[in-house]
Amino acid sequence: MLYHLLYQLHTTYSGFNVFRYITFRAAMAALMALVISFLLGPWLIRSLTAKQMGQQIREDGPASHSIKAGTPTMGGVLIILALSLSTLLLADITNPYILLALFATVGIGAVGLVDDYLKLSRKNSKGLPPRAKLLGQFALAFLTAAILCVYLKFNTELGIPFVKNIRPDLGLWYIPFAMLVIVGASNAVNLTDGLDGLAIGPVMITAGTYAVIAYVTGHLKLAEYLQIPYVAGVGELAVFCAGVVAASLGFLWYNAYPAQMFMGDVGSLSLGAALGIVAVMTKNEILLIIVGGVFVMEALSVIFQVISYKLRRKRVFLMAPIHHHYELKGWPEPQIIVRFWIISFICAVIGLSTLKLR
Repeated sequence: MLYHLLYQLHTTYSGFNVFRYITFRAAMAALMALVISFLLGPWLIRSLTAKQMGQQIREDGPASHSIKAGTPTMGGVLIILALSLSTLLLADITNPYILLALFATVGIGAVGLVDDYLKLSRKNSKGLPPRAKLLGQFALAFLTAAILCVYLKFNTELGIPFVKNIRPDLGLWYIPFAMLVIVGASNAVNLTDGLDGLAIGPVMITAGTYAVIAYVTGHLKLAEYLQIPYVAGVGELAVFCAGVVAASLGFLWYNAYPAQMFMGDVGSLSLGAALGIVAVMTKNEILLIIVGGVFVMEALSVIFQVISYKLRRKRVFLMAPIHHHYELKGWPEPQIIVRFWIISFICAVIGLSTLKLR
């Protein structure tokens, strides 16, 4: 909104011409999201504490987590507010990619909000039934993917990292594929959110990486130079990604060990959906497996654990997701968190290298 309001003034005041640049608006969106997080964070913590919106700890979790019981949760509301406001004010809201990204993020965040509320109201760690949660996620992902492919006539070719000439066209099958990317990313971030600041660090790194990818994908000359698919208008998602990074950074101020507030499913599901939809729109869907390597590792650890136990009645890890495995091996929580951040940074560097190594 500010973009449309202030850029019109550039004919009278030349200084407002800076609003035409995505890089400038991305920086401003990041600053705005950070300010909103810092201003609303203390108020949200007080409100959640007053309403006794405290985290319910899973009974089969590590014993050390018992001291975290009662810590205010649903802090993801702060992330969504900061992200949505900064994006609406500084991005081009006539851009369909921006609107769809917000729709998927807020919509799937609403599913997480209901899940969190049910956990708190029932005073246990069980919220929405898994099938109901997945149904809500897939329904919203389907609407997003269908609008993208049918209404916007989106390119349904699949981009493959490190390869430039092989781009299989999935046609209408791209819709279920996009749904899997969005829902898979959403749940992978949710599984990673088990320690103070563990998930939010890789979210920031992944979103920052995709901010760069969105910018070059939406820039005709850069896309041609790098020999990657050009998607007109998708560069605007750099503003959205900058908002994700800064809103997450503002939340981390309160979520760093020892956490004053947890994000809850409303935060983890929405942030994962945001990363998934940006990966789809920038035609770097498979690249998310590399850039979001920490999330993939966490999700696979759960899958392997479940399959192994059902087939062999034996566990691969002491406990899944894998960060709990290292907790039970005696690693201090801050050490696990920082090491996972380092792994995420390495994955991001490898992911960015694919833009040139094709």
